[in-house]
Amino acid sequence: RVQLVESGGASVQAGRSVKLSCVGSGFAFKYETYCLGWFRQAPGREREGVAAIDIDGSTGYADSVKGRFIISRDNVENTLYLEMNSLKPEDTATYYCAAGMGPGVQGGWCLVFPENEYGMDEWGKGTLVTVAS
Repeated sequence: RVQLVESGGASVQAGRSVKLSCVGSGFAFKYETYCLGWFRQAPGREREGVAAIDIDGSTGYADSVKGRFIISRDNVENTLYLEMNSLKPEDTATYYCAAGMGPGVQGGWCLVFPENEYGMDEWGKGTLVTVAS
């Protein structure tokens, strides 16, 4: 059974750092997952893309997190990471990881926001990050 499980959510003060993890099971990151991404949804707002990484290791970020967040993948451990630095109250949200295997995230689309969201095939249930001012 294909599954993505996020962890690492926390309540922190502005300016601090948090690192999220997402472990995949039932499929192999290295061979079956063209695109991996982090998305977030704040209360009362639409879900938005945060960061994505393709099978070659190329990365893309939303403008709001560029220079502060780092996405990485460990194909051996089947784990996706999101290192979040210099956190701001507006980063408060539930963070979801997602995996895309098909044509919807190929041809460069993996790193294009918001289109990459529609190409994702599998989603985790989310982990909450709260940033206090």
